Amino acid sequence: MAFPLDKTNRFPHPHLAEDDGFLAFGGDLSVNRLLHAYSSGIFPWFEQDGQIFWYATNPRFVIFPEKVKVSKSMKKMMRNTDLTITQNQAFSQVIRECANVQRAHQDSTWINKNFIFAYERLHKHGYAISIEVWRNTELVGGLYGVSLYGTFMGESMFHKESNTSKLGFIHLCQSGQFRLIDCQTHSNHLESLGGEFIPFDEYMKILKHKD
Repeated sequence: MAFPLDKTNRFPHPHLAEDDGFLAFGGDLSVNRLLHAYSSGIFPWFEQDGQIFWYATNPRFVIFPEKVKVSKSMKKMMRNTDLTITQNQAFSQVIRECANVQRAHQDSTWINKNFIFAYERLHKHGYAISIEVWRNTELVGGLYGVSLYGTFMGESMFHKESNTSKLGFIHLCQSGQFRLIDCQTHSNHLESLGGEFIPFDEYMKILKHKD
């Protein structure tokens, strides 16, 4: 069963989550609550009828950056591309482009205005980052997520040209900034890039490991 949250930043133990990871509902998207959630292996997925739904998936779907799979076609694109990749140059634009993505089997995006404002606040505090892919001055791809303890918790990505979000993601993996990419939930796309499942407790050990 999922648990209602009170006004404190406390969450139920992640091991109490349902099989699909659904753990709790309610609360808010304040900076403190979000940081407490992410540091506990919990993330908000969407908002429904004014209630925020929180998840702690087990096993966890992750990518170890050194294991990221780069196809021959992507390697060729990386060698020959005239695209430019930046970080934290257009966070607000990236998250809004992600919100506009039409996703299969979804009537609307989970990235509503409350989520946008919340992650913009996280970005201003230095905890949310974006990767941008540019063709000249046009933003043609990108992704954003939360950076905590050397782990990147990926939230969403978008592309306006083929493979531009993948290009930005590979750049992130190869940047040397992170020891783990938390994909949160499985997707065939991320599996093709090297995604794998690990137990939740192993995920937490990596997350809380101090270099």
